Amino acid sequence: MGREVAVDAVIVEAGKVLLILRDHEPFRGFWVLPGGHVEENETVEQAVVREIKEEVGLDVEIVGLIGIFSDPSRDPRGLVSVAFLTRPTGGQLRLNRESKDAKWFPIDALPENIGFDHELILETAKKLLRKNKENSNDH
Repeated sequence: MGREVAVDAVIVEAGKVLLILRDHEPFRGFWVLPGGHVEENETVEQAVVREIKEEVGLDVEIVGLIGIFSDPSRDPRGLVSVAFLTRPTGGQLRLNRESKDAKWFPIDALPENIGFDHELILETAKKLLRKNKENSNDH
C-alpha cells in the first residue's frame, strides 16, 4: 500500500494568510495551514475546497498550484501533500474540533512555531505570489 494524499491551502486575502492552531497530534499547539485527507472519490481540487469549508467555514477558489510536497519526513503519518494557493469567496470563519484558534497573519510576519513542512509551503507560496504580481505588472 502506498502513501496517502492530503491537501493544504494557503488562503490569502489582503496580504494575510490564514493559519490554524492544532489541537491534536501530530504538531499539537503548532500553527498550520488548513487542509486534510483526500477522500476516495474526489479530486485534489475538490478535496481542498471541501476541507477548507469543513475546517474553517470558508468558501475558497483555487488561484494556483503551489506544489507537491512528498518528503517522507514532512509528516509523521507519511502523507504526501498537494498544496494550493486559494482565496476566500464567502462563508464565515469558524473553528472545528481539530483547532484551538484560527488567525490571519501578515504573510511576511508569520509565527515561529509552524508545524509539518508548512513553512516550506508558505515560502514557496510567497515566491508564487511575487511571480504572479510581477507578471500582472508586465501587462
